[in-house]
Amino acid sequence: MIFINPRGAPELACDHCGCRWVDRTNGNHCYECGSEITTAAIEEFQQALVEFSAKGAGQQDNAK
Repeated sequence: MIFINPRGAPELACDHCGCRWVDRTNGNHCYECGSEITTAAIEEFQQALVEFSAKGAGQQDNAK
């Protein structure tokens, strides 16, 4: 699950409980409920980061 924070950046959250505290360095598990964060969810989040980064680059170009 991906949330968008108030500044527009994506945040990865647990699909089962919605917790945003995810440990991707120790087995990809949620701190709250212990559910595994799937590879597909991580890939979706990484794509959202790429898209967010591209939007930010476009906004910087417009500010010049």
